[in-house]
Amino acid sequence: MSLNCWTIPTLLGAFKLNCKGLACLLVLAVSVCGNASGMCPTACICASDIVSCTNRNLSRVPGNLYKCIKRLDLSYNRIGFLEPEWVPVLFEKLNTLIVSHNSISSIITGSFSTTPNLKYLDLSSNSLKSLGSPLFQELRALEVLLLYNNHIMQIEPSAFGGLYKLEKLYLSYNLLSHFPLDLYIGKHKLTELALLDVSFNHIQAMPIQRLSSVPAKYLSGIYLHGNPFYCDCTLYSMLIFWYQRHFSPVVDFRNEYSCSLRSDPRGYNKLPLLHDNFLNCSESTINSSFQAFGFIHDAQVGDRLVVPCDSRISDAGTYFVWLSPDNRLLEPDRETDNFRVFHNGSLEITDAQLEDSGLYSCIAINKKRLLNETIEVRINVSNFTVNRSHAHEAFNTAFTTLAACVASIILVLLYLYLTPCPCQCKTKKRKRKLNQSGAHSSILNSTPPPELPADEKKASTGKRVVFLEPVNEPKHGQNGKVKLFPNDNVIAESILKTTRTKSDSDSVNSVFSDTPFMPST
Repeated sequence: MSLNCWTIPTLLGAFKLNCKGLACLLVLAVSVCGNASGMCPTACICASDIVSCTNRNLSRVPGNLYKCIKRLDLSYNRIGFLEPEWVPVLFEKLNTLIVSHNSISSIITGSFSTTPNLKYLDLSSNSLKSLGSPLFQELRALEVLLLYNNHIMQIEPSAFGGLYKLEKLYLSYNLLSHFPLDLYIGKHKLTELALLDVSFNHIQAMPIQRLSSVPAKYLSGIYLHGNPFYCDCTLYSMLIFWYQRHFSPVVDFRNEYSCSLRSDPRGYNKLPLLHDNFLNCSESTINSSFQAFGFIHDAQVGDRLVVPCDSRISDAGTYFVWLSPDNRLLEPDRETDNFRVFHNGSLEITDAQLEDSGLYSCIAINKKRLLNETIEVRINVSNFTVNRSHAHEAFNTAFTTLAACVASIILVLLYLYLTPCPCQCKTKKRKRKLNQSGAHSSILNSTPPPELPADEKKASTGKRVVFLEPVNEPKHGQNGKVKLFPNDNVIAESILKTTRTKSDSDSVNSVFSDTPFMPST
């Protein structure tokens, strides 16, 4: 009995196989993709290397899946937590795993040891509250991680340790109250992270000073819209700078940036953050933020200044040129006056002069990616000696004014409290006050005195009455009336004593009578 042969076409031609060779190919196919009887579970839908097991009330990955799959969808199930045994077999070719819309509340270290080659992992719309350290260290090839719409409140600095190739991280619609700065600064920073979405969280303030040291290629992918920010001029300046740099997160979602006053912690009255300068921020505050982010550079005459070109396309193969304020083209390996351009895009001014001040443009060109970007930088060169002399003069003027004010205050105090006065002057003043008070009391007292004895009445009949009269002649129209309280210059005039005996009450009536006084003859 002879074996029949078949001719199988290939890319290199055609070759013949007998039955024995064909059986070897079938065995090889089965060994690669697993047993034909367990290739697709009844609860799943399989299409070539894609398996979908959505909405099947599963709590773990089916164990009879074949190992050739590249995409596995387990969304809308009831998986509660991830542990090392939740994926029963090793899937070396699996690069996409979707576990969204489950009930995952915790992830244990080592849960992804059987899926080491994942590039896309979707854990969105679950019940995660915190991310400990480290959770994804086995996924060294992971590029996209989706964690949005969870309940994440805290992220440890090393939670994403080991994700050296991670490019996109989605953390929107969580409960984060602080910006995850450790993703950009520190030993656990992600060097390839080009997109970070922390929109619609609970972030109220940003670490702007520390963010200013982060390169633009990372800043251009930070999405912050939808957070309950406090109205702050520094935050406004940072976002305006990003808007001028045409960063997509600010340009595309400009209307989603709002803020509230600190007097309104609940955010009932939200104000648009990027529409006009309603905060009335000063120019100095905006310029200081621009300076922190590398838009403004200050130098003194004679200084050496190195200005980096903070481009978003500063990868390998990017060519940099600079354009000076007088439209001179500055290129690498070509020194022009005191300017020099390095291959990394930095501009060096060896001996800064006043005429070097102005607006410079850095142009980054990547021919392989067909990309180019222009970054504007302002350089201010000032003369230190001139500024110092002006400051010295201003200080002298202020010091002189202050010293004069202090001296005036001291003199006033000395005049008020330390004026010398002889003792005789004081005694005379005291006696004069006593006499005046006695005279006033005797004149103004309208109550009759008590009845005196007969002998005292006789002694009192010889008393004289004294009236106060001004020195100057009386003016016309006064009708001869006497002023009881004249000016300072007064003399005492004595009236001839009268033999007429009157009581004190009668004398009081005569003093305050409106009829002119007529001396007795």
